[in-house]
Amino acid sequence: MNRTDLASTIAQRTGVTVKDATAVIAGLNDVILEAIGRGEKIQLPGLLTIERVERSARTGRNPQTGAEIQIPASHAAKITAGSKLKAAAKG
Repeated sequence: MNRTDLASTIAQRTGVTVKDATAVIAGLNDVILEAIGRGEKIQLPGLLTIERVERSARTGRNPQTGAEIQIPASHAAKITAGSKLKAAAKG
């Protein structure tokens, strides 16, 4: 399902226009990106949790040459599936 399909399905189930559903999806996207950028945790109970995690600096290897390289510390997004999402995935 892509963004257009998602907007159409939401519009049908909620009785709003596809344009309004698309605007809500875009707004949700913006809010999530801004919150994660600030280091906030987002929880949608039963569905998922999104949080920013720190990755420490480490030593890696160049796969072509085998030479060691230093990988700097960074941040990443961690997404954890909630109980309802896990149950849906099981079928």
